Amino acid sequence: MSNSYVKTPTAISFSHIVEKDFTLSSSQYMDLVLPNENFLFVRDFLSRPLQRKDLGVEVGSLNYIEKSTHYFLRTKALQQHTFLPEVTSETVLPIMPNSFVKMNLKKGDLIISKDSNIGEIVILDKDYPNYMLSGALYKLPVSEKKYYLFAFVKHNIFREQLDFMVPKGATIRHAKTLFLDCKIPLPNHNIENTIKFVELLTQAIINKEQLIKERHKNILNFIEQELLSNQKQNQFTFELPTIKEIEKVGRLDTGMYCFDYKQLNYKIKNYLNGSTQITNLNSGKVSITRGQNLQESNIGKSIYSDKPIKNFYRLCLSKHFNHYSTVEKFTYIGNPLKLKEIKKGEIIFSCRGDMGRSIIFCEDVTNTITNIDNVHIEFDGQELYKSIFISQFLTYLKLKNYITKIAITGSGADSFTIYQFEFLDIPNFPEAKQKEIALLYHNPKSIYQTNTFTLENFLEQDNAFNETAGIYELDKTAKLLKEILNKAIDDIANDREVNINFNL
Repeated sequence: MSNSYVKTPTAISFSHIVEKDFTLSSSQYMDLVLPNENFLFVRDFLSRPLQRKDLGVEVGSLNYIEKSTHYFLRTKALQQHTFLPEVTSETVLPIMPNSFVKMNLKKGDLIISKDSNIGEIVILDKDYPNYMLSGALYKLPVSEKKYYLFAFVKHNIFREQLDFMVPKGATIRHAKTLFLDCKIPLPNHNIENTIKFVELLTQAIINKEQLIKERHKNILNFIEQELLSNQKQNQFTFELPTIKEIEKVGRLDTGMYCFDYKQLNYKIKNYLNGSTQITNLNSGKVSITRGQNLQESNIGKSIYSDKPIKNFYRLCLSKHFNHYSTVEKFTYIGNPLKLKEIKKGEIIFSCRGDMGRSIIFCEDVTNTITNIDNVHIEFDGQELYKSIFISQFLTYLKLKNYITKIAITGSGADSFTIYQFEFLDIPNFPEAKQKEIALLYHNPKSIYQTNTFTLENFLEQDNAFNETAGIYELDKTAKLLKEILNKAIDDIANDREVNINFNL
């Protein structure tokens, strides 16, 4: 995305060069051009100056262990697409309890990165008593206008400022506390209501992201409980592979012979109501096909964009699929040919890179495609709730590391081929259970009535919608609110009056 507010001067004075210690790097002379000259610095929002105790501590890799009661939060937990920390096995590491430094991390704390992905910020969605911050993270002491500050630090206006403050030549960029000198514009029109509008939108987005995490956790728990509590009387015993088994799999370089894979595979097949190979579901009316080949040799030249353009296709890339079966962001591609589009109810399954992530569109979509790294799984004529259940069970298998055990790995380009779907079995959960799981992901009866929202009733009505909404609806409305929020921030920065309206 091109910079909107940062400008490079056409000429500089000698005195300016002296001020910059005689550096001639053009990035050092860039400046923020804000039509709105009414601003505070980030430091002005702090309830007190930053102290050493606000900064995390490096415990050293010697203190990393496989399992623990205490954890170390890394900068990777702070991502641009989300307001909340991403807590995964990659972003949070178990550490030796005796190396733990208590930081009293509470719900609502703002955590910002000074190194690596500098300037990235999240707000804690709950208390994290047994977690500590890495030495690259600060906990900001903010009490007033917390959500207003958070919204602006999350916006490009903050990122652009920090980008030209911190030299880009270093292998690892360090912002130290330069982020405190970034400007945060304040509204000049309808001041009180505008600040309230920004803060309400920010709170609502946080609420939705928090509920997405909860719904996702509930789906996984539901699947696991149903699977494990309804086993036939047989008992699992681990055995080394037989020649017959190896011939069936056709490979030696696979995780399908290990204990973890065999144990889960047994539980699926030992489920009380049995299981069905994914390719035999829906009376065999299943189609698994590659996504669109976007190579120039196949479709000719294309034009790519980060922003939507009329008549361009909306492109879903697997690197933008998240754990919750939603798409973090789309890119856009212009091509004159008729490309292979995604249909309502199709599961789009990632077969390369971070394999096993999947998404499903629960409504009619147009001009939306994916690429050859993914497959379309289509169940012709099948009811939507069944396809949603299958997609959520595939997510469960991915998080259990089951997909990776089947896939071709170790070659430098891990992949899950179409023929390997014959190794995926889906338990025959009763229809009522499938519907319960599907409802946590998608509730078609949840309608977002934005035309009734006012500053006074917005959070109450938004929360009422959230109570019945599934992950799909929560994600869709969170994206809508982010667009409204970003427009409001742009208006404030450009000294325009903000239209306080919950419709785009």
